[in-house]
Amino acid sequence: MGNIFDVAKMINVDEKYLIPFGYDKAKISLKIMDELKDRPNGKLVLVTAITPTKAGEGKTTTSIGLHDGLRYIGVPSLVCLREPSLGPVFGIKGGATGGGKALVVPSEDINLHFTGDMHALTSSINLIAACIDNSIWQGNELNINPERVLWKRALDMNDRALRKVTVSEGETKVAPRQEEFVITVASELMAILCLSKDVDDFMNRINNIIVAYSYDEKPVFLRQLRISHAIMKLMITALNPNLVQTLEGNPAIIHGGPFANIAHGCNSIIATKMALKLAPVVVTEAGFGADLGAEKFLDIKCRVAGLKPDAVVVVATIRALKMHGGQPFEELANENVEALKNGVCNLKKHIENVEKYGVPAVVCINHFASDTEAETAFLSKWCEENGYDHAYCSAFADGGKGGAELAKAVMNILNTKESHYHPLYDVNLPIKEKIETICKEIYGAGNVVYTDEANKQIEDFTKLGFDKTPICIAKTPQSLTDDPKVLGAPRGFTVTIREVRLSAGANFIVPLTGAIMTMPGLPKVPAAVKMEDVPYDQKLDH
Repeated sequence: MGNIFDVAKMINVDEKYLIPFGYDKAKISLKIMDELKDRPNGKLVLVTAITPTKAGEGKTTTSIGLHDGLRYIGVPSLVCLREPSLGPVFGIKGGATGGGKALVVPSEDINLHFTGDMHALTSSINLIAACIDNSIWQGNELNINPERVLWKRALDMNDRALRKVTVSEGETKVAPRQEEFVITVASELMAILCLSKDVDDFMNRINNIIVAYSYDEKPVFLRQLRISHAIMKLMITALNPNLVQTLEGNPAIIHGGPFANIAHGCNSIIATKMALKLAPVVVTEAGFGADLGAEKFLDIKCRVAGLKPDAVVVVATIRALKMHGGQPFEELANENVEALKNGVCNLKKHIENVEKYGVPAVVCINHFASDTEAETAFLSKWCEENGYDHAYCSAFADGGKGGAELAKAVMNILNTKESHYHPLYDVNLPIKEKIETICKEIYGAGNVVYTDEANKQIEDFTKLGFDKTPICIAKTPQSLTDDPKVLGAPRGFTVTIREVRLSAGANFIVPLTGAIMTMPGLPKVPAAVKMEDVPYDQKLDH
């Protein structure tokens, strides 16, 4: 790895703006934005994917590989990624720093403690929770109804035992009540970090958080707790984006990490806007498929930040498409063109989703060693017959050289096609109309039904004046439907909205569908157990 000061020079960041964390990572001070404010923005490329399967699609690997590929062909690009959560790192997915030769480093540090951003968020979330309960215990000056406390405690770890807990057990002044934890990356504070335009905007947003309701049904805002300056003390360093590098020594910015199945799944606006001033082409990614991360990127992040994406890369693998076509996971290494034919419907749906926003797309076929000539020939021909730009990518095996074909395809789009980006829906529409637009246009649903609880919540939020906000649907990432077992591209199904939550600071409405959980659980054999094969004093990326 190169010295982080040398990496900063590649994007013309003076060392006076660096806050170093050792020799291999640093934060970039937000003070640099005063110097960059008159510089024109670069082109913005979003990397999304098909509906993920156990076969893996490699979206982060492709994002890094595209960046290395652009640098390989002489385009001074920059990649902007999300920070990994310890939940997936020790759970099912493992690390989130790419793979093979398309990697950001020091990957183990990034996956674990990094520069302390997750610690700052978790501590801030739990400080707010502690102050709410303390306010109730100390005489309840704000008249908070303990049964209407909205703010949840958090932990950056998958732990199903914390989905339902009892707080204030054994207290004499207050009655015990049932509560729940959320994982840090699904919290409103994480969303606020990633949707704030600057420090002042962050402060305004945290003050506008509704933490509870009073006994007379009035919202209680965080500003009434008078702890916003304490929160800023914890968060001020975390607001600065993190600078690291790829395995090939190319600069990479990593900042913020909301889940895309529960939260909005994009890195911070602050980091993206900074990157657009520092490089002529910026590659960023949004979590899971185009029905989740990309929809939220295009309908929430771009709307809030005033961003106009210039191109979208839709990542697919032949293995995953065969699984969508009915081939069992255990048999994916076997050639099966028929299953591939049946599975391309999922890819087609995600391309159609992107096209609804007026942004030109290119299909990236992330190459696996098990792909056969017959399968690759079919998929190439299918893309050509449907008029889809496409390119193969082997960055996992070949690094920047393996990403060069995709890089050239992306540059062709940037140089020859114009983006006519527009959001999917008018933010001023009623809440239900916006929910149903997403479910029908993006997922392919035929009907949306609401529980009595959800109907009441929508009615309450509308009365409070929070109906003119974007929608951030929490849904399984494993299917276009709200049932994780349904693969392919079904049409006409029913989506059930069981609960609707308000994130007033983030300024969006969160409808929960199906059985989606805001605190994930660990699998039968967690990734933490698999780490027994690696010496604890051995860095995984050295």
